[in-house]
Amino acid sequence: MNLEVIYYTFVAAGLYFVSDWILDRIEVSRGERFKNRSIIFFVIILVLAFISFGFINYISLPSE
Repeated sequence: MNLEVIYYTFVAAGLYFVSDWILDRIEVSRGERFKNRSIIFFVIILVLAFISFGFINYISLPSE
């Protein structure tokens, strides 16, 4: 089995919880919930996913 699949799965699960925590912290500091909370959550998790998955791809490339 390819270990990349396991890495991506664990990172994706972690990103879900980290994104929710970040959004919660933003809302607490703001003092109220966002009306379009799901869109903001999507943007946060998307940015973190691009960064994290790019890093996983970078470290899993075979060295020449």
